[in-house]
Amino acid sequence: MSKSRLSLVTAMATVLIFCFINTSLAQGFLFGADLSYVNEMEDCGVIYKESNTIKDPYQIFADHNCNVARIRLWHSPSWYDTLNSGKRFSDFADVRLSILRAKAANMQVLLDFHLSDTWADPQHQVVPKAWESVVNNLPLLKDSLYNYIQTTLLALNNEGLLPEMVQIGNETNRGILLSPAVDAAGWVLDWNRNSQLFKRAIQAVRGVEAQTGKAIKVALHLAGPADTGWLMQGFWNNGVTDFDIIGMSYYWAWHKPTNIEQAGNVVAQMRSLYPNKEVMIFETGYIWTLANNDNANNIIAETHPDYSPASPDHQREWLIDLTKKVIEKGGKGVFYWEPAWVSSTCFTPWGQGSHQEHATFFDFQNNMLPNGGMQWMTHDYGLPVASKEVSHLQSIKVVTNKAQNQVTIFADGLEYKKAIDVEVLNLDGRILVSRDSMEASIPIQLSMPSGLASGIYFLTLKSSGKIVAVQKIIW
Repeated sequence: MSKSRLSLVTAMATVLIFCFINTSLAQGFLFGADLSYVNEMEDCGVIYKESNTIKDPYQIFADHNCNVARIRLWHSPSWYDTLNSGKRFSDFADVRLSILRAKAANMQVLLDFHLSDTWADPQHQVVPKAWESVVNNLPLLKDSLYNYIQTTLLALNNEGLLPEMVQIGNETNRGILLSPAVDAAGWVLDWNRNSQLFKRAIQAVRGVEAQTGKAIKVALHLAGPADTGWLMQGFWNNGVTDFDIIGMSYYWAWHKPTNIEQAGNVVAQMRSLYPNKEVMIFETGYIWTLANNDNANNIIAETHPDYSPASPDHQREWLIDLTKKVIEKGGKGVFYWEPAWVSSTCFTPWGQGSHQEHATFFDFQNNMLPNGGMQWMTHDYGLPVASKEVSHLQSIKVVTNKAQNQVTIFADGLEYKKAIDVEVLNLDGRILVSRDSMEASIPIQLSMPSGLASGIYFLTLKSSGKIVAVQKIIW
């Protein structure tokens, strides 16, 4: 074969391989970050920086190739009422704001239904308090679950905030929606009950797809590569098959001795056994220091021997090597858990500060680590990166005038034919100002609440019920 013909064949083969990869990865590889704590951190006074310059945290992540924001949703987290100023986070109002911010940064969204009022994980899967009275009445519990998921998703869709992906439960190794007594009694996994609940939850998502005409990928989320195989077999054998993504948690500290190579082999195994399902790492994390920056005990205290000592470089290298292996084995994405949960003056139920500040992508002055984990997403893996969500949100500018208690909204190029509805939200997602059917003229002037405290707020514009613009306000 001539050199020129060989070059042509090689080029054609390269194109075919690229097309195959592009098809198998759909829109490309997903780099995700769980940003559920950001609103709370900013409410607690945290200011995020990159290169010592103040910058919106969602924009920091977006600028470094993060194309999916993972956001958790608790049903009714009343335990927040006795903490700090009593504001709740990770409830619907807060999640709505987080999705607004993600969409404004052109990110897709993975909505994490914890299906509890508090943390759900392999050891804790307590039913929301609102459903305790029906926890042993499976038909009624299934109806409550269906209605909750349907109502939540439709409410988000009504404002143009429907997530691209949802996960049914969080680290659901022992099932979901257990009574407090059953949860406290120790390990249990009732596949008959569990499968019925999962199938009903998935039906709710599929129903929303049918009503809206929009696709939503459904994920199952399991903790630990070593447990993923038999758990997935349990789901499949009990008829839970109408899902799109197998999501795994993988942390060295909790899932050792499983190493990156072995975790990758599980990804390959899942791709082989369930070829029509995507496989992703939904949670991982790695520390960049062993030091503490507050009075809250940190939940990770170990490093892998090959990535020691703890340092920003080793944090980045762990993530790059894990991602390379996931890609090699046919996985679709890697998500980092809580890279912005830095120290603050606020309290958790277990202490003051963060339990994960040593595993974030920020130093103890909340400045992005220049050689840390954030750079994992910008590494060249030789594969297409998933395109960011094409946002329908328009760019606006807001000028504040505290002396006159007023803001002026400039929206050059914003096209609308109907009156504009304006809302101002605080950092826990609550609406402070709502003005309906304001005259569609530029600029728009809006009076703010008298005595409004200094801080961060968000202004949204709606047209025909859909959010068309969002802007952060420093008041």
